[in-house]
Amino acid sequence: MYTLKLDIPQFLQEYWQKKPLVIKGAFPQFADPISADELAGLACEEEISSRIVVTKDHDWEVIQGPFEDYDRYGESHWQLLVQAVNHWYPDSQPLVEALRFLPDWRFDDLMVSFATPQGGVGPHVDNYDVFIIQGEGERRWTVGDNTPQHPRGGNANSPLVEDFTPIIDVVLEKGDMLYIPPGFPHCGETLTMAMSYSIGFRAPSQQELVSEIADYLLDNNLGQQRFTSKTEASHPGIVSQASQVCIMSLLSQLSQDPTQYQIILGKLLSQNRFELDICEGEEAYSIEDLQDAFSQGAGVSRIGGLKVLRLEHDATPRLFINGAVHELAHTPADIIAQLSDNVCLSADEAIAMCQHEEVQHLLLQLINQGLYYLTDDEA
Repeated sequence: MYTLKLDIPQFLQEYWQKKPLVIKGAFPQFADPISADELAGLACEEEISSRIVVTKDHDWEVIQGPFEDYDRYGESHWQLLVQAVNHWYPDSQPLVEALRFLPDWRFDDLMVSFATPQGGVGPHVDNYDVFIIQGEGERRWTVGDNTPQHPRGGNANSPLVEDFTPIIDVVLEKGDMLYIPPGFPHCGETLTMAMSYSIGFRAPSQQELVSEIADYLLDNNLGQQRFTSKTEASHPGIVSQASQVCIMSLLSQLSQDPTQYQIILGKLLSQNRFELDICEGEEAYSIEDLQDAFSQGAGVSRIGGLKVLRLEHDATPRLFINGAVHELAHTPADIIAQLSDNVCLSADEAIAMCQHEEVQHLLLQLINQGLYYLTDDEA
């Protein structure tokens, strides 16, 4: 549905995580997957992350959702932003699919914004990669160089930065796309009533890694090894350099042992920052219900935003799904790959996969958990 006009090998070699890029006409005949009214409806829901940013003189006010009324904001100088729209609005998934030349573990979410003239969020820097796709309307974007930026007004807690010298100054029209790597300051200004789509990709921070390692060790009663030494420092108040290195090597040992770090990474990278739209049914399906549904032509699909990952050279055949581990010791590697790579399965594909008992029980479990659902038509 959304065909991206981009030389992907060239992009990955020359621009990805290196420098920003404007792609005019990236999506020919682009059609907005969601309307402004539908977006406003999502922002009414308590479980959906949304905010309105009001542009003031040299300042911006952020108001957190949910929202029941928009009339008080007027006809200009404000912008509505809704996170993880792909979790809640299935018609947005085809736009996400257009950027799946990047791995799913990096994918964060699809943020959609509706902006009135002169609305924006102010100059800021993101710590992740973002692709901004323009829908209806026009927005002017400026992007600065990846140099140290100063917090706006000297406020260290402000997410905004001072004005910068642009290296890109462009007006995006319907179907245009702007790619911005981490660290490049940018600012959008709405020229006409506009819909914009931001697809973000991020990697875990050191804090997130250390937190996941700690949780894993505590949950499994691991990490009991303590530092031992053969020599000690000659002064009572000093920690020798050798001791410093050896103590920290207790952590580095985890990174050398795939049986330890693979499960940590799989659990961490398959989790989402934003709430999922779990679609658990009133009554649990049985194996017979599942087989009957597939035989009648039903397909199966994962809910929006669900990450189903496998690790290359994993020590154990398994999938990591939403932070949980699902071992598939007797399932062929190509079947595991098909489960992780395909968002949807047709009835025929599902029937073929269910010849493997482990897969049949996994699909049944995921459907009953509300992470997968049956579709009326073949995918």
